[in-house]
Amino acid sequence: MKKARIALVIGIFCISIFPILVKLNLTPGVISAFYRMLFSLVLLLPYVLISKQFKIPNLKAGLLAILCGIVFGSDVAVWNVAIQESTATQASLLTNLSPVWVGVLSLFFVKDKPKTNFWIGTVIAVFGMMMLVGFTVFRNLDFDLAFSFGVLSGVLYAFYMLISKEVLKTMNVITFMTLSLLSSSVHLGLVSYAINEPFTGFSNAGWLVLIIQAVVCQLLAWFLISYATQHMRATRVSVSLLGQGILASLLAWMFIDETISLQMVLGGFILLFGIRITFIEKQIFKIKKAT
Repeated sequence: MKKARIALVIGIFCISIFPILVKLNLTPGVISAFYRMLFSLVLLLPYVLISKQFKIPNLKAGLLAILCGIVFGSDVAVWNVAIQESTATQASLLTNLSPVWVGVLSLFFVKDKPKTNFWIGTVIAVFGMMMLVGFTVFRNLDFDLAFSFGVLSGVLYAFYMLISKEVLKTMNVITFMTLSLLSSSVHLGLVSYAINEPFTGFSNAGWLVLIIQAVVCQLLAWFLISYATQHMRATRVSVSLLGQGILASLLAWMFIDETISLQMVLGGFILLFGIRITFIEKQIFKIKKAT
């Protein structure tokens, strides 16, 4: 469990730089997601061939891994659009509403149901997130395209977390990542072609950013997070990933001059407190049964 938590922390840091790179607007959103997956696949294949860790899965597991790739690729694409159309901070925080969706979906599709502490921590964490984004957005229902895509990203990621958790019970991480990246690349390539996004013509800086996204934000980050997912509850991993919203906000403030208010700082501390509660094994509130 200790190794899994360390892997999760490093993975969260790697993801946190992604919104900053996307916000530079050096490439369109969907094509950026396509190259993130494709370059990751190209870089991963030599290791797969040398290590011989790729194992042909059974039909059900293979199809689920392919589905994971399609869902995750769609998640990254809509998240990219949300980042470019709003701010790195807002998009990162909205997509991290995924623990709510994970918890709700777990009630229907997963045997390992969320415990009381998870719901308490999630409510606190989401309240902190609302402080970070701003209560007026929710009060005025100011749900523009960027806002809607940010929320949709969280829903897609929740599905990805739950499906991948089941797949990784019967499949090693390398096999899963290979199949997932392959299906993501094909899916996003077709979508990019369909909506006429350019596949070439980017600046050197643009290509460099795409490579960094693939190496750091995809391969390294998701190898570590997949490892953590294998050894931890999907709900806990999902809630912990809320922390990347805070890191992304700090990085956005440091490098692209996005403002951070006192309300956002307080919201960040509340969010982290909520995450901590989800890790407490002992039930916080016990309901006494009537005698």
